[in-house]
Amino acid sequence: MSLQLYLEIMRSLGIKEPDPPPGLGRVVEGLPSWFDVSGLAEASIAAAAVQVAAISDLGPENINVDRRLCGLWFGWSLRPQGWVMPNPWDPIAGDYKARDGWIRLHTNAPRHRAAALRVLRTSEEKEAVIAAAQWDADELEAAVVEAGGCAAAMRSLEAWAHHPQGQAIAAEALIDWSEAPILSTGRVALNPDRPLDGVRVLDLTRVLAGPVASRFLAAFGANVLRIDPPNWDEPGVIPEVTFGKRCAGLDLRDADDRSRFAELLRTADILVHGYRPSALEGLGFGKTERWQLNPGLIDVCLDAYGWTGPWARRRGFDSLVQMSTGIADAGMRIEGLEKPCPLPVQALDQATGYLMAAAAARALSVRKITDRALSAQLSLARTAHLLASTISSLKPPIQAPETSDDLAPEIELTDWGAARRIKFPVSISGVVPGSPLPASKLRSTSASW
Repeated sequence: MSLQLYLEIMRSLGIKEPDPPPGLGRVVEGLPSWFDVSGLAEASIAAAAVQVAAISDLGPENINVDRRLCGLWFGWSLRPQGWVMPNPWDPIAGDYKARDGWIRLHTNAPRHRAAALRVLRTSEEKEAVIAAAQWDADELEAAVVEAGGCAAAMRSLEAWAHHPQGQAIAAEALIDWSEAPILSTGRVALNPDRPLDGVRVLDLTRVLAGPVASRFLAAFGANVLRIDPPNWDEPGVIPEVTFGKRCAGLDLRDADDRSRFAELLRTADILVHGYRPSALEGLGFGKTERWQLNPGLIDVCLDAYGWTGPWARRRGFDSLVQMSTGIADAGMRIEGLEKPCPLPVQALDQATGYLMAAAAARALSVRKITDRALSAQLSLARTAHLLASTISSLKPPIQAPETSDDLAPEIELTDWGAARRIKFPVSISGVVPGSPLPASKLRSTSASW
């Protein structure tokens, strides 16, 4: 279904009669799932590449997409040489059997872990399992969320379709566009080899979709500056997603740092952020203030559960959205398992990230021609809605295991040690994207372009 997914994505980008890259969807092997995860990988990455190429006035015929590599990049692209990536999961995070079903707790962030353990009234993993079993799944979900944590009861596809938030998501656009009220001439370079040369991307995102988006833009030449608050870390993910970027730190509650951030925002081309609705407004950098600082700013943002409906402000992550929207339940039922069956990769995060990159590149093309600055809103739940439409009673033939031939020859000297990456999954006119900047630690550079 790669072609159908690609066409739907391109139409959401405002391309009424899209042409696909040559060979899209011809290979049937894929990742093991009852949903077309490999098709989504191929379609979303292809759409992002096509939009980047369009900045240099190149059409889809100039794009080469490797379906196998797309699937591998939907997992982890980094292969450490002589060192080991930290475990991305907190010991408490996982699926728990409740009294009437299943619930997933997401506890990687310390404050989310603390919230869940306060509700369960325990600090031990084994005791948390026992405590969760005393709750109904919906009640425990509500209690953890109310305490400031992250949790999701497992629902079926049908139950989600009838849930108020599921209905709200079904009515939302895959990419929701808006436009700045002021025209402003934008700066876009025309370099077929590096179409995003000179484009400044201010990245306020964290795990995982937003960093995937800015990593893709960096690979095509964008100057990406990631900003993190003090003390934030995500050690199991940072080496994977900071490739091609510079990473700085600012505390937006500090007057000097707020002033520095305002200057960065004023001189950026693209802002990518994943704060919950109204969070930036609360810091004094709402959409109106952002456009007043920079009328030509392209604003691309995401959240977990969508922008309308009763859960529009709810915290969430890929694994939680899979539980809420019926994906984990559908896999469990079709497989005949007794526990949730998630996707083989974090496909909602990955696909939404490439859709964000596609939206940013599309907005650059529009700004180049019309001086209009566009904003785009996306969500993991709306991407899940798209993926859910691909459910099938048959799995595709599983693609062959990874080999050394799948790895790029270059050695990446990350801040943690040498590594190699999976070959980049797309090229434009034969030019393979890349970056001289290896993955780096958070707050390792100054907050400047």
